[in-house]
Amino acid sequence: MSEAVLDPAAGPPAAAPPQPAAAHGPLGPADQVDWTKVFLGFGGMVIGQFMAVLDVQIVAASLAQIQAGIGASSDEISWVQTIYLLAEVVMIPLTAYLSKMWGTQKFYVAAVVCFIVASIATGLSTSIEMMIVTRAIQGLAGGAMIPAVFATAMTVFPIERRVLANVIVGLIVTLAPTVGPTLGGHLTEALGWRWLFFINVIPGLAVVFLVSRYADFDKGDASYSKGIDWTGLVLMTIALLSMQYVLEEGAGDGWFSDDVILWLSVLSALTGAAFIWRQLTYRQPIVSLAPFQDRNFTLGAMMNFVSGMSLYGGTFVLPLFLAQIRGYSPAQVGTTMLVSGLTMFLAAPTAGRVIRTMDLRVGMVLGFGLVGVGLGQGIHVTKDWGFSEFVVLQILRGLGAMIAMIAASQMSISTMPISLMKDASGLVNLIRNVGGAVGLALITTILTHMQASHFMDLASSVSSASMEAQNMMTGLTSMMTEGGSLDPAGAGRKAFSYMLHRQALTMAFGDAFMFLSAGCFVAIGLALFAAPTKQDQTTPSGGGGR
Repeated sequence: MSEAVLDPAAGPPAAAPPQPAAAHGPLGPADQVDWTKVFLGFGGMVIGQFMAVLDVQIVAASLAQIQAGIGASSDEISWVQTIYLLAEVVMIPLTAYLSKMWGTQKFYVAAVVCFIVASIATGLSTSIEMMIVTRAIQGLAGGAMIPAVFATAMTVFPIERRVLANVIVGLIVTLAPTVGPTLGGHLTEALGWRWLFFINVIPGLAVVFLVSRYADFDKGDASYSKGIDWTGLVLMTIALLSMQYVLEEGAGDGWFSDDVILWLSVLSALTGAAFIWRQLTYRQPIVSLAPFQDRNFTLGAMMNFVSGMSLYGGTFVLPLFLAQIRGYSPAQVGTTMLVSGLTMFLAAPTAGRVIRTMDLRVGMVLGFGLVGVGLGQGIHVTKDWGFSEFVVLQILRGLGAMIAMIAASQMSISTMPISLMKDASGLVNLIRNVGGAVGLALITTILTHMQASHFMDLASSVSSASMEAQNMMTGLTSMMTEGGSLDPAGAGRKAFSYMLHRQALTMAFGDAFMFLSAGCFVAIGLALFAAPTKQDQTTPSGGGGR
């Protein structure tokens, strides 16, 4: 019976760990719990998490429209996404500490209210400077809303109900980034880009109502407000902000050939090492690193890193290909991406039941294997690929991502003590987001360098002495002459060069898909080192596996 009610509010690190077996926690004995209210409160938190994750990618298909609307340059507009991720990454590891101090309910409601206000302000932005500030605030609030849901799922629900809760969480984490471009593209064409942010108001108010009324799962501990590790907070903020900036901007600035990127990399490494030392020695660490003592958590974290690369990387590469190679509109990109979202939504209930019956290592091998095979289809991409050619890739990726995400998350906490669950949740979400940032940075680098490499290869193989090249140039020159060009030969050469660049970029996209696919098979190898555990055999009070 003690499994039914687990207190997610652990005391300060210096205090003795809570004893859920002796006290049933804030919800009371399982037979006295009103599960309807519990699911309503938890459901409100899930909606909030969906909003927070969705807002990372909802702008992806509409950056051109936003750029025109606020008069931003092509270099500035990328900060609409970048600043949100920067702020989110900083806030995620702090969530466990703050929710322990204030209580999950109060902390979550405050975060949602802040998110709503920031969303309205972002939608009303008239300059890039204003949007950067409001998006940063929105990202801080969103980062607070994401890990709290997973921690609640693992501490409030008993094992037999935890399956459904975790399927819902897994569905949100995988589905929201995938449907983001779809929803954003159609919303921009129908109502305008400002509604990408105004859309958060109505569901946000619903979240505030549900969470404030039904999500009284734990109480805050005021002792956490005493002795806050401000030094650790500053070190962590500098390390994460520097790292995220390097990952976001490194590819475009030539990585370490740029002085700013080089010195920020050094700064991130030094402050990161100092932060780790501080958290290991300070009496009340602001981010507990204790979960890494658990072997399954460490391996699960590594696999969440890879799943973040695959999830965000796949969501980044496909819309980019459709826009740059096929010239799709935001709505067309969204419609094509809908296949992954539908697959995840339909597969979620079955995935949860299947994973519960098997060794979690098998679930991870199956999930990452499907994603790897699916993304591997893109290695053979051509400039003519569209909706029908990407269907199989998206189905396999969507199904595999759902299975892998649930299994990896469960593996991370399968042998974790309840007292560390909030800390583990924040770390898992942080690692997944960092994995996504690393994946995007590497993909951008691959596209840039491999396009240049393929172009050189194509240009050297198609010489002026080539009969095929001569015939193509003759045809292009003839077309330009018929089109009334003043310099048909010059226009023909430009068109020929454009064709080579387009083909080189298409081949570079194939390399990017190969990189993402290879990462999934690396994750499969890591899964084999985990301790054997089934989801319904997890030990809520800690246990083996260390």
